[in-house]
Amino acid sequence: MWTICRKELADHFHSTRFLLLFCLVFMVALVSTYMVADSIHKVLQGLPRASNVFLTLFTTPGRFFSVVQFIAYFGPLLGIILGFDAINRERHLRTLGKLLSQPIYRDAVINGKFLAGVITVTIVLVSLLLLLCGMGLIMLGVVPGAEEVARLAIYLLISITYVAFWLGLAILFSIFFRSLATSALACVALWIFFTFFMGLVADLAADAIRPVYSRQNLEQLMANERLAHALSLISPATLYAEATSTILDPFQRSTSRLLVVTPLEGLSLQRFQGPLPLDQSMFLVWPHVVLLIALTLVCFGIGYVTFLRQEIRTT
Repeated sequence: MWTICRKELADHFHSTRFLLLFCLVFMVALVSTYMVADSIHKVLQGLPRASNVFLTLFTTPGRFFSVVQFIAYFGPLLGIILGFDAINRERHLRTLGKLLSQPIYRDAVINGKFLAGVITVTIVLVSLLLLLCGMGLIMLGVVPGAEEVARLAIYLLISITYVAFWLGLAILFSIFFRSLATSALACVALWIFFTFFMGLVADLAADAIRPVYSRQNLEQLMANERLAHALSLISPATLYAEATSTILDPFQRSTSRLLVVTPLEGLSLQRFQGPLPLDQSMFLVWPHVVLLIALTLVCFGIGYVTFLRQEIRTT
């Protein structure tokens, strides 16, 4: 497995594809710097206190979007680019049979390719995060605290898992489809649907199953919203967006879009306006993280079993 992993890493690092990924990192850094430079004064003036200022670099949108939103929308393309031709490219070049004729187990091929993709994604995201943190230190002159560093580390791990899901899905399609174009189009189609249209589909389905006949009926509104939120969690993009926004915003106390507060609860919230500790934020997003990891393992597991059972010819 490690032999295949080293081979794939060498291919990634010496290919135009990796150069494009590096340019993507550079582009994101420039866009983020522009957004921060445009909104830094507004952010600092809007904060009631100087706590958790460093995290606003990643959550505050400028003219276009924030860093978190950029990774949520376009991070899947990293995994898709690295994985959509992982297996069918070997078939197309007729090198898969030659590769398996060596003293290499078949499962080592797919494991090595997936591991190499995850390592490449990790390098890209870590480089991006370190670059943005360095720019933030220069522009803000604020040193992040220990909890802020921990939140950024958790955010990085969630981001790697999120992109790894799309990498596993792309490898799965590269096993199912022999055509490179077909596997790429299938990945992009699912990316567009889950990222941009799943919320609309969830709202339409909730309106059909749990319609709201009167906006004054709180029970109907709650039932409709709960169903729409549950259906939207099918999308990995929704899981990632809710998890990362809660981790990077200590003042966010719920992942739900609709929150009903009783008078006594409202009084309690007014008395305790401080940020949540890290363990409480993790408690809120733990189901999202577990589900995201499960989806990643399911995609890779299906591809793993399918690849082991496929017939591979040397000619």
